[in-house]
Amino acid sequence: MITDTQWRELLHTRAFEPEAVRAAYAARRRRPLLGPGGTLFLVAADHPARGALGAGGEPTAMADRRALLDRLLIALDDPAVDGVLGTPDVIEELLLFHGLHDKIVIGSMNRGGLAGADWEIDDRFTAYDAQSIVDYGLDGGKMLLRLVNSDQGTAPTLHACARAVSELAAAGVMAMVEPLPYERDDAGRLVLQDDAASLARAVTIASGIGRTSAYTWLKLPAPADPETVLGATTLPCLVLGGPEADVSLRGGALRHPVVRGLVVGRTLLYPEDGDVATAVAGAASLLQSAREEITA
Repeated sequence: MITDTQWRELLHTRAFEPEAVRAAYAARRRRPLLGPGGTLFLVAADHPARGALGAGGEPTAMADRRALLDRLLIALDDPAVDGVLGTPDVIEELLLFHGLHDKIVIGSMNRGGLAGADWEIDDRFTAYDAQSIVDYGLDGGKMLLRLVNSDQGTAPTLHACARAVSELAAAGVMAMVEPLPYERDDAGRLVLQDDAASLARAVTIASGIGRTSAYTWLKLPAPADPETVLGATTLPCLVLGGPEADVSLRGGALRHPVVRGLVVGRTLLYPEDGDVATAVAGAASLLQSAREEITA
């Protein structure tokens, strides 16, 4: 979708017109958080800022910025896609391409826990903060909360996320918390604990952080046991989509009453056949079918 002329114009703007970024934030046409169907379908593109560049079997696929932006614009062109979740650099480039009018924009906040780093669990806030999300007119802020009992880096991350939840709520802005329980294996690698008990515990911890939960949403893996995991909260939830989650999604996660939609990322932006539009349309159809079952 990005022509050579458009790409050159973006590079020129980056070098000579930095004030255009603030103007693009101010000019963005906004819409209600939830659409008429009461759902939210977001595309996530905050992986590169944490150094997680692999996708579709290619270890540096997401390092190609033009290709990433092109794929995001293809996804956002689908009217079923409500918006995007990303770091300032990605969001601002999409804004400069006029790709975020009438879309929901969620700013990614803590990206300091670089993938594979010794300090990965001490996940500092290095992207948007609560004040910038409010100042730039974004629709919410997303934070990753990895819970590792044996890693002291969990404590400062937990504290920082609680403060961000409070600050966003004070401004009446959604805080999207992604609580993920991990443990280290014998080699020291982090391994997601996706059993129902571990996920339910993570849900209850994330639900209770901050001075109020009034504006808190949760972002979760699609659980194999949705009743146990999703039954642990009344907060609105978004579940991760993509081919590897289809079995769990079809198994009931999308039909659970606290679930309001999907977040898709690398698996749909970089599908095996390269057809982003078809992959995104398939995920949108999955969400629509689930909601129709609920309202039938």
